[in-house]
Amino acid sequence: MNLLSIGGSDPSSGAGIQSDIKTFDLLNAHGLTVITAITGQNTSSFGMIEPVSQKILKNQLDLVISDFKIAGIKIGMVYNSEIIKTIYRELKNTKIPIVVDPIIKSTTGGLLIEKTAINDFKKFLIPLATVITPNKFEAEFLSKIKIVSKKSLQKAAQEIQNMGAKNIVITGLETKKDQISDFVLEREAQYTISGEKIPKINHGSGCNYSSSLLFSLANGKPLKEAVKFSKQFTYNSIKNAKSVGYGIDITQIKSRDVIHTELTHAVNKFVEIKNIYKNIPECQTNFVFSKKNPKSLKDILGISGRIVKTGNTVTMAGNLSYGGSKHVATALITMNKKYPEIRSAINLKYNKENITKLRKAGLLISSYDRSAEPKNVKNKDGSSVGWGVKHAIKNSEEPPDVIYHKGDFGKEPMIIIFAKTPTLIIEKISKLFI
Repeated sequence: MNLLSIGGSDPSSGAGIQSDIKTFDLLNAHGLTVITAITGQNTSSFGMIEPVSQKILKNQLDLVISDFKIAGIKIGMVYNSEIIKTIYRELKNTKIPIVVDPIIKSTTGGLLIEKTAINDFKKFLIPLATVITPNKFEAEFLSKIKIVSKKSLQKAAQEIQNMGAKNIVITGLETKKDQISDFVLEREAQYTISGEKIPKINHGSGCNYSSSLLFSLANGKPLKEAVKFSKQFTYNSIKNAKSVGYGIDITQIKSRDVIHTELTHAVNKFVEIKNIYKNIPECQTNFVFSKKNPKSLKDILGISGRIVKTGNTVTMAGNLSYGGSKHVATALITMNKKYPEIRSAINLKYNKENITKLRKAGLLISSYDRSAEPKNVKNKDGSSVGWGVKHAIKNSEEPPDVIYHKGDFGKEPMIIIFAKTPTLIIEKISKLFI
């Protein structure tokens, strides 16, 4: 997935395009950049701003847009009217998600947009926004409404929405002593997402929020789910903020979970497979990847929802989380006990054609009969899958690539594909489309 950040360069790498690239990379997306301005700043103070020319800005946009399939765009620092109008002309017909982060001031004190450009910002960029993410100060600045109550908060959000933004998320509201909240105004709904407050000043949290929000939206998540994801992502970045200079702390994105990274990549590959929707069962699909030597379901990363059919495509409904899968994870943990090298699995729709294709492709296939399942297993919730996999591998000398069953009364037939890694799972699934 390619995500584009349009904004200013921060040499401290605390905010701006540098921060966005770090976020995109962690989330396994490829970060593209279009620079609007060069800033001089560090963790203690703000220096100069040198906006780029209209000519080089347009050239950056033209070349990036013409060469890459871009899934989403974030617009950050824009500084002057010339930059604003150029971006508008290039993006006015864009249909992909656009997150506008209205950068007015730097945490280190610099004014990041010319006062004469504010009206053009409202006129040209706010209407491009799928979501605009002002903090309280920025929302007050744009709406000219002082936020002192729930009513004034709603009024400020509505005023910004009236400028053309589809959705508004006002961040960083101190609703309670130990809470920080985000107010969301959609076209047909409004709500508040709250979380734990971390009482520290930091540099970069706004960029972490808007860039992770873009990632989630570009993956097809509904706004409410995307806001929850971004809020948790940003909370972690603030929690892990470090003093790397002599001034305020810079937010730090938690070190990469290689299991999470590989499964994310594989899920993204899976949902892009042409006609894969035809292989999603009625109970939908889960895709899992375990830690080494998993002891319980909490050691297995899966999808808290499912991969679901949406017409002729599929999408991930829910987030990746440890313990997020029950049935497919149980199948994997049973397989792993005999074959510790097997750490990934996915369930697909059963039909004779799929089994024939997989067998012709040289995959090792095993099966079990659910009608032979003992009553004590049938009556114990969650026991069937483990029993079935154990039965299917009882006499096998090497791990099967595929285990299937033809169902039972009220039980859907199923295929489970196993492999050492999610990447190898995708390779095996590709055998169905030869």
